Amino acid sequence: MSIRVVVADDQELVRAGFGMILDAQDDIEVVAEAGNGEEAVAAVRRHAPDVLLLDIRMPVMDGLEAARRVCAQSGCKVVMLTTFDLDEYVYEALYAGASGFLLKDVRRDDLVHAVRVVAAGDSLLAPAVTRRLVADIVRCRREQAAGAATPQRLDALTARETETLRLLARGLSNAEIATTLFVSEHTVKTHVSNVLGKLGLRDRVQAVICAYETGLVAPGSP
Repeated sequence: MSIRVVVADDQELVRAGFGMILDAQDDIEVVAEAGNGEEAVAAVRRHAPDVLLLDIRMPVMDGLEAARRVCAQSGCKVVMLTTFDLDEYVYEALYAGASGFLLKDVRRDDLVHAVRVVAAGDSLLAPAVTRRLVADIVRCRREQAAGAATPQRLDALTARETETLRLLARGLSNAEIATTLFVSEHTVKTHVSNVLGKLGLRDRVQAVICAYETGLVAPGSP
């Protein structure tokens, strides 16, 4: 069964380029394109795609508002597209429920991989730029509103779940966490599920943000 994708960007050449790359894959089908956020939201409602590639800066309705609406109204996974690797709107998009982001100069193979990863229910956390962006922006937010997120929020977690969250924030995959903790991948999946459930988080990306906000992981830490 093909992964259904909507590509939303106000630059026609970008839309067409991404569409051609994705449509060339046997397991991916681009079902619609959109030139602004309003069109993107409408396309998701009409076509019920698995993944929405969504530009942050668009006319009529920006990508941030579109991400909020799509994530609130559907199970479609949202991947934000941006020209800049340090864009404050990416942070807001992650909180809105986006599963990650890509730079517009992403390599062909990385674009395809990202769509497959997100469609499978995972989040786009591996690139170092993602962790740096989250760390930098959370640091600024904590300086602006000290105490808004407190370590007490993590009290519901067991020691092993807390350690799992710390490793998630470092960008480790389930397999890498399993190796680090000397447990099975199935056990890691259970810990991750428990962390998300207890903290009321949508996905691994929001778990990373939570880890930084609560001080469990400090910006710049390895």
